[in-house]
Amino acid sequence: MTLHKKGKYWYGTSTEDIQAEMLRFSKLNGYPATAFARAGCGCDSHRFKLESDEDAGAARRICAQCGRVHLMGDSEEFADEADFDNHECVCDGDEFEILSGVALYEGTTDVRWYYIACRCLKCSLVGVFAHWKCESGDAAEFLART
Repeated sequence: MTLHKKGKYWYGTSTEDIQAEMLRFSKLNGYPATAFARAGCGCDSHRFKLESDEDAGAARRICAQCGRVHLMGDSEEFADEADFDNHECVCDGDEFEILSGVALYEGTTDVRWYYIACRCLKCSLVGVFAHWKCESGDAAEFLART
């Protein structure tokens, strides 16, 4: 793990660095992430463009290799209402390694808060690019749709 800060941004080289930044961010948000899943496509790629609408509570990732669109978490329920915005890094990069994380209701496996963190594949910036309150069911089922 090589997570380090330059100026006001964090940079890293691995999935573990993305998770470390998500943990830092989620603790500050008051709902610490406790379960995580790395996004992957059926074509074996881990390079994605990311679009989200935090107000609607929906996100989708587009595989940079094959172009397949993946709705994330429970976004299928909210996609029709969403006005998806494309995410870009401060370096103008738009391809990311993506990690989803969830905070749970105490004593349950039910999702309370959803976090989407990324590592820019151009400059290695890591950060939480989207998050919202998400009252979904079982975390394992939710994260399987990452």
